[in-house]
Amino acid sequence: GAEDRVQVIQVGLVRLQAQQDRFDLRQVVLRLLEEDRPVGVGVAERTSELTRDSLVRYAGASGDFNPIHYRDDVATAMGLPGVLAHGMLTMGIAVETAAAWLGTELEIERYGVRFTRPVLVDPETGAMVTVAVKVGEVDAAAGTARLDLVVSADGKTVLGKSQVHVRAAHVAS
Repeated sequence: GAEDRVQVIQVGLVRLQAQQDRFDLRQVVLRLLEEDRPVGVGVAERTSELTRDSLVRYAGASGDFNPIHYRDDVATAMGLPGVLAHGMLTMGIAVETAAAWLGTELEIERYGVRFTRPVLVDPETGAMVTVAVKVGEVDAAAGTARLDLVVSADGKTVLGKSQVHVRAAHVAS
């Protein structure tokens, strides 16, 4: 009824505002590229839920069927506290948070992380991976910027030195 339409309109307005805010932040980074000054501006944040089902789906997509990613008995026999998320899955979740914010104005040149702690995925509650992205460095002369990602699960950093190097996208004329 009318209440449902109002709710749909409100959700649409929130999404529109989020898209506008994201666009404005990208413009800030592009201006910072022109001004050549480092900043600590936060530009994106997201929390993703991992479940045992998502690990099995990732295993199928990636071809990584190591049983430590879906069998508790194998993981504990290997001396692990339980089933662990694939490192590359965690890395992908992290970079996707930055990539979703980049839009068409900026593009990724390179991405690297240091795996510092595994993500333990509980059979009942899963795991929550939180990614916060901030501008770490801007080089206007080179037309590049470095985005620093803070990636954590259960309140602990799981990816160290997680950095995405971006540049202004080249537009074909």
